[in-house]
Amino acid sequence: MGADERLKSLKMIESFVALQKENGGTVDFASCVKVAFGHIMEDFRTSVLNLCHAADEMEKSEGKKFWTGTKRRPRAVEWTGKADDSPDLMDYLYCASNLYAVVWGLAPVRDRTEFQAVVEGLGLEQLEWKPSSEGVDLSEEDSGDSGNADELAEKIKGDLYNVDESTLRPATAHDFEKDEDDNFHVDFLTIATNLRAWNYDIKSSQRHHVKVTAGRIIPALATTTAMVCGLVDIEFCKLLLGLQNQGREQFLNSNVNLAAGSGNFTTFAPDPPIQIETGLKKPYPMSFTSWDKVEIITGKEEMTVQELFEYLERFFGVKVERIFAHGTKGDVTMYNAAEKERLDWDITEDSDGKLVVSPGVFTKWPNLRMAVTMLGRLPPTSGQRKIFEKQVATVKAALDNTKSSLSKRLSGAVSSVYIDTYRPGDDSEEDQAYFDRLYAVRDYVNLGVHCHTEDGTDIILPSVVYEYAKNESTQNVGNAMDE
Repeated sequence: MGADERLKSLKMIESFVALQKENGGTVDFASCVKVAFGHIMEDFRTSVLNLCHAADEMEKSEGKKFWTGTKRRPRAVEWTGKADDSPDLMDYLYCASNLYAVVWGLAPVRDRTEFQAVVEGLGLEQLEWKPSSEGVDLSEEDSGDSGNADELAEKIKGDLYNVDESTLRPATAHDFEKDEDDNFHVDFLTIATNLRAWNYDIKSSQRHHVKVTAGRIIPALATTTAMVCGLVDIEFCKLLLGLQNQGREQFLNSNVNLAAGSGNFTTFAPDPPIQIETGLKKPYPMSFTSWDKVEIITGKEEMTVQELFEYLERFFGVKVERIFAHGTKGDVTMYNAAEKERLDWDITEDSDGKLVVSPGVFTKWPNLRMAVTMLGRLPPTSGQRKIFEKQVATVKAALDNTKSSLSKRLSGAVSSVYIDTYRPGDDSEEDQAYFDRLYAVRDYVNLGVHCHTEDGTDIILPSVVYEYAKNESTQNVGNAMDE
């Protein structure tokens, strides 16, 4: 970011801080409209009038015309405050105001009639223009003089460091998304582009054209796309026929270049699949490819999660650390050996009435250590004991709940635990509905496993495809959406 751009950004932040200070540390939708109106006046009126004035002064002093050749003399917008007189300006206000509303976490005003009423209620008026005292740089080359801009930027930064952020409403930056038609992004780009085009009497742009340009959408060559899709489908048909069991020679890579106009079409055998070392030694599998899977097929009597990890440990001679949905990232798991250790944690009293606490409990609830220490020091008659006894009781209840939840998960059927763990919450209705439709018909889950040997060597296993027979409990998942 150049010095001038940095200065412009800092001035914008400074204006936002000043706006909130004027409103007592908050922002309402009316404030968003005022900020948007300020942009209209500055970008499409004041800056245009300043440019024309500077050019006129140059013509007077040098005696040469400035607006020659490809240089067009711009015209400034005029604000009357009436929607019928300024539909483009009202569109700009509508989009920019709602964008700022989202930035400050406010509800957008989407109803046009309601929005127009807000604008008219503010009584916005354009100020009388006066020539800028800062002057306008009419040179076509970059002067490279950023010293003054850097100096001003440092001064503003110093002022901003002294601002108490806790007194301001937080702002969240937008991430440009061209494919959401109701987020005002492409609409704002379209109207801003057309207002600038109006300044210079340039042909306006259609919304879809702006969307293609801003989103850098490159139209695909239909013939090539159709051809590639057909070739891919042929390879998929080979998979459906089970040809992968006959070796990779049954499959083909293809190369086609329609742009050359030669009609050249080349096919060749794909490279052999990459071998992934497991870290195991014979008789266990020492390597596998991405095509390989560990298949576990059960009947109506499913495995529990505990039976699954015990089976994997026996079959591969490993210690299973985690079982999770294959391909997922994060700490959400169906089984975690570290969590399983909590089943052995306890808070009890010995024969002398002294608390005995498993070491791991202090790791999870470090504040308990102080309570246990104080109960060991305070006499039985002390009134302060109740405070620490209550803390111990609270932690013990939390530990009991944790152990109960873990026991339920370990004894639960693999498919049920998978669905309970990874089904999206009610705040994601669309994702939840898709998940329900998928597992109403799918009779398997794809699992990843992290494990190691007795000496701590990490082991890499293929994904585990766990197949199960659909029963009433799993079918009810798909029916939840319909109900």
